[in-house]
Order: sequence, then C-alpha cells, then structure tokens
Amino acid sequence: MQTNQLPFYDDSVNETGCCPRFDPLPWDDQDLHFANKPFTRATTRSFFHIPLNMGRVFSRVLDKVEKSGGYDNSDFVVLSRDLSPWRAEHLFATPKPLAGEEQVTLGGDFVTKAYEGPYSQMGQWFKDMQALAAMQGTKDAEVYFFYPTCPKCAKAYGANHVIGFAKLT
Repeated sequence: MQTNQLPFYDDSVNETGCCPRFDPLPWDDQDLHFANKPFTRATTRSFFHIPLNMGRVFSRVLDKVEKSGGYDNSDFVVLSRDLSPWRAEHLFATPKPLAGEEQVTLGGDFVTKAYEGPYSQMGQWFKDMQALAAMQGTKDAEVYFFYPTCPKCAKAYGANHVIGFAKLT
C-alpha cells in the first residue's frame, strides 16, 4: 500500500446502529507504511489488561472526530496496545488535531494479521504477531490491535474480529 494508506473500512452494513459489520479480508496480511501519520492519543485504565473505562474514552474521542469532520472510512483505524497491566494506549487516525486531545505521529513499516475469536485469545495473538515480526527480522516488535466492533456488536454479528499490527524495524 502507499505510504499512510490504510485498507478501506467498509461501514455500509450496520445492523446494530452502533458498529458496522466488519470484513477482515482487506486487512489481513497487509504491509503498511506510515511516515508521520497523524493520530490522536488517548489512554485507558485497566485491571490486569481488562479495560475499565474504554467505552467512555472511545465515545469522547470519536465524538470529537465526528464533530470535527475528521471521520473518513478510507483512513480509519484505532490502534490499541497495553502499556502495562494497568494502562492501555489508543491511537485514533485523525487528519487534523482535536481540541483537548494529545496529538502524535506514527512512522514505520507494519505487518497485519486478522484474527477471530474471544478476547481470551489476545495473549496468543500477541505472541503470533511477535513471531510474524521475528520472521521478518524484528525481535520484540511493538504490537497494536484494532478492535473494529465493540463486544455487544461482535456478539450480535456472531464474530469478534481483531486485526494485529506489528511494527518492523
């Protein structure tokens, strides 16, 4: 893909009124290249990697994205990673700064892999992403995950898709 380009996020099928039905195929096995790609950074509290205030934080940031006119389904992703068992970081792709939010940029090459299953498999998916990066020469890669549906919508659609992103060096 071209620099800073993401796979298309098809939001045309939305049976829940919340999260659209997600097609993981365009996101699987991709090589992505970011060069100072702008993101809005937010953090959440966790208890042994279980998010405590994710809904409130995501609602706040996504509301600002919509109000700013910054939502673009050809450039939409939220990259999440655990910083510790008590805290997680979330990077929202945003074309312009959002008032009152921290702005960051991300650069580098990433590989992706699509997963489907319960959140209890996250530890194994993290190890899989580390192994995928190691096969390409990167040891101890930064790993992010994109959760395209909330737990309620995943249950309604009968599938919990998660996209892993491993940063290569």
